[in-house]
Amino acid sequence: MIKKVLIANRGEIALRVIRSCNEMGIKTVAVYSTADKESLHVRFADEAVCIGPPVSKESYLSIPKIMAAAEITNSDAIHPGYGFLSENAEFSKICNESGIKFVGPDWKMIEKMGDKVTAKETMKEAGIPTVPGSDGLLNSIKEGKKLASSIGYPVILKATAGGGGKGMRIVNSEKEFEDCWNSAKAESEASFSNSGLYLEKFIVKPRHIEIQVMGDQYGNVSHLSERDCSIQRRHQKLIEETPSPFVDEELRDKMGEAAVKACEFIKYEGAGTIEFLVDINKKFYFMEMNTRIQVEHGITEEVTDYDLIKEQIKVASGVKVSGKHYYPKLYSIECRINAEDPSANFRPSPGKITALHKPGGHGVRVDSHIYSGYIIPPNYDSMIAKLIVSHQSREEAIVRMKRALKEFIIEGIETTIPFHIKIMDDPNFKKGNFTTNFMDTFKY
Repeated sequence: MIKKVLIANRGEIALRVIRSCNEMGIKTVAVYSTADKESLHVRFADEAVCIGPPVSKESYLSIPKIMAAAEITNSDAIHPGYGFLSENAEFSKICNESGIKFVGPDWKMIEKMGDKVTAKETMKEAGIPTVPGSDGLLNSIKEGKKLASSIGYPVILKATAGGGGKGMRIVNSEKEFEDCWNSAKAESEASFSNSGLYLEKFIVKPRHIEIQVMGDQYGNVSHLSERDCSIQRRHQKLIEETPSPFVDEELRDKMGEAAVKACEFIKYEGAGTIEFLVDINKKFYFMEMNTRIQVEHGITEEVTDYDLIKEQIKVASGVKVSGKHYYPKLYSIECRINAEDPSANFRPSPGKITALHKPGGHGVRVDSHIYSGYIIPPNYDSMIAKLIVSHQSREEAIVRMKRALKEFIIEGIETTIPFHIKIMDDPNFKKGNFTTNFMDTFKY
């Protein structure tokens, strides 16, 4: 079993990993930038190493600094969390070459599934339904326009190295194509140092449904059912829930089988998520695979009683997964609480938290690294907490979420709490009648 884990991340996910490690009797090492020296993950880890200034490239994205921290603390494993280096094949490879276990898939697997074009081709080989689109990267605007014309508008341009909605543009007609092409390439190059684009048919008003999977080193794969991540803003998830109000038992089984088939085909190791777009007729198409733990993993844990972080570490230590599949016993919803002002077009709101009261009670979970007096730095993602509630029915879970949101008091900064309360009251949300276009008509 792994004895000491360095967490190559920050904030709530670093604290989440520390908690599971503590329960497993595993020592932990936190790394932090100077902006995070007062963060709770630094306080609760057994050891902590400062790896640089607030700029991510000089701290959380600096592989040499993180590897040096692992070596001087004699860490035998590194957990990458999500974001930052979690899907960086080179990082996984360097860990392997240094004799330090990367808690996640092998670098070759990340390379294969991290590039969206390669991933799509791999899924085609595995017999998984994929969205019609380009065979590989587009070489020119002319090629893209020709393909778009044959597939039919609307289409979507996507960065092959993309994530978080960056490098994506929906193109509704040929006259929009060139402007969308240029802006998508520029954003992709700036965000990922890779300007490669591919094209897909844009499925109008789909659901975004993902399947949680866990594979081991011996070819065994379990799935833990679905999460509905359709409530999004600019391709960034806002609310997630499981089970999906749109997915019936038959569709759940079909998507679960497809996700397991995909993982068995590529011999996947660790926690991962197969993401699908599902159309109005409940036909599903592979979109991408995330080769890491997801932000929204907590709702799956709540409805299946399955600690995904512990299981990641067990798999990295050579333990087999059960091979059985897990189905929801409850209904669970997650609201991402961001330090943003929803009344000002979600403008970031960093600063000092002057007062804090977290909600509690049966079926309420808060994953967060904030506390009263904590200063939220302006350098990183604006998510500061995940509020998760569970109940016997979806209707009761919505009522519980609204109650918990009203109890969640954060003063000194603006947050998205009022925005989430309004969504809980929205008639279409209550009915489960929504798609990825929900925010186009929702009025705050």
